[in-house]
Amino acid sequence: MRRLLTVFVFCISSFLFVSSCDLTEYNPGGITSETVYTTPEGFESLVNAAYSYSRWWYGKEEGWAAGEMGTDLWTSGAGDENPNFTRYESLQPNANVVGVFWEQFYSAINLCNAGINRIGESGMSEELQTTRLAELRFLRAFYYWHIVEMWGGVHFTTDETEGIQVNANKSSVETFYNQIFEDLDFAVNNLPVTTSDIGRVTKPAAEAFLARMYLTRGMDQEAFNMADKVINDYSFGLVENYDDLWEMDNLRNEEVIWVVNYSEDLALNDQEDDILFPEGHGRGGHNGHLHFFMTYDQVSGMDRDIENGRPFNRYMPTQFLLDLYQDDIDSRYDGSFKSVWYSNAPSEVEGMAEGDTAIYATKYEVSEEFREDAVYTIYDRSDIYESDGSIVQRTKYPSLDKFADPTRPSISEMRSSRDAFVIRLAEMYLIAAEAQFNRGNNTEAANYINVIRERAAKPGNEAAMRVTAADIDLDFILDERARELAGEQLRWFDLKRTGTLLERTREYNPEAGANIQDHHVLRPIPQSQIDAVQNKDEFTQNAGYQ
Repeated sequence: MRRLLTVFVFCISSFLFVSSCDLTEYNPGGITSETVYTTPEGFESLVNAAYSYSRWWYGKEEGWAAGEMGTDLWTSGAGDENPNFTRYESLQPNANVVGVFWEQFYSAINLCNAGINRIGESGMSEELQTTRLAELRFLRAFYYWHIVEMWGGVHFTTDETEGIQVNANKSSVETFYNQIFEDLDFAVNNLPVTTSDIGRVTKPAAEAFLARMYLTRGMDQEAFNMADKVINDYSFGLVENYDDLWEMDNLRNEEVIWVVNYSEDLALNDQEDDILFPEGHGRGGHNGHLHFFMTYDQVSGMDRDIENGRPFNRYMPTQFLLDLYQDDIDSRYDGSFKSVWYSNAPSEVEGMAEGDTAIYATKYEVSEEFREDAVYTIYDRSDIYESDGSIVQRTKYPSLDKFADPTRPSISEMRSSRDAFVIRLAEMYLIAAEAQFNRGNNTEAANYINVIRERAAKPGNEAAMRVTAADIDLDFILDERARELAGEQLRWFDLKRTGTLLERTREYNPEAGANIQDHHVLRPIPQSQIDAVQNKDEFTQNAGYQ
């Protein structure tokens, strides 16, 4: 099975005021703009490069900062480098990451626009042109969704931008979504049902993303119809055991609808690429294994090893997130979080042997008697959280381990070949359920949620995991999405979509909740962009930012 290798081999000037790159700096194939547009080989490199920009967000630290943090589910670990997103501390237009987001997404848009408008020059067969055009239009919709949700009605264009631009427009949110739907309709009608190139978008992937867009825009009947179609019309299926979804040898499973792929050859997951991973932020491949692990290697009985990961200790769960799971009946807690570390340095602790428990990090209170009898180190609820959910210490806690990679070649390796799951089948059930709830049909909403919950049930607990129409409300749906999708770079968008970002963050995340303001439902436009435009009366900063 082939994988879509998305090596960036050329540069096209991009909006807005981003320094252009020199083709001679990184041009291993001898590609120029003429050969990009007028040869099949060159145009394929353009399409691959358009995919590459998704790697900057999916599986990357900053993508988690903006897509998961600053919500009800996550707060700062001791190593957090993005408190402006995680805790809304000084989230202002000069925040570096905001500028890089802007540059990357608009570079991606410009590349898509260039390809869409020039594909007739490519020399490809008519059939292949149609497929690649559908891919580019899907990607443009995909990137514009990130832009419009992050910044609202900012600059919009379907034209290729060449050279330095000094004016920008403010377009309505509806303008963005009209184009998103138009592009996705084309993609749905022209993409193949399957592909052997891992990472390329397909018809069901476009339909699944379209279902997400319909839900975002309150088009509930359309969202339900499209999600239900993806569930029933293809060969996707829920993986029997939730924990198995995340195994490195099972990434090509039947539940995954679309991934941002990374190469098994880590040299191709280049962490030095100044275009895709500027200023060292990218760290090459998927690096979720770095950011969610606590510092287990600072505890007696444990040394850092490949199995337990390299702990950057960036992000930790809120007490609220951990409490959402009924872990006696719901396998998703154990399938998502690591609570026990087994000793690989037993000589450091008297009475400890290789493989014995060295650390137990639990969301529950542990009695003093239990603690005194244990050879291993315990971090219980009171060691981690105050009674109101604020943080006691930020280095030891149950750690999200969905993205662990014990196949890395060394303990210091930051790159992982893990693919980033962008859309999987479970989300379609949740979209169908939410759409039915919005339409007043709680019984059908419960039916779709129960498919997910029964898969998640520990053996013999299927009946206990089922819910009824009376259980369904918006809070339950959001709680269920948290249990199923925690860490999958959707939470900020979920809360914004449902109008609950402010309410739930304030209620369940004491740190972010103390700082979040009404205007944080949008991100600040980078100050560099505001400063650079000449039409400053038209292109103004988002409200609430200075």
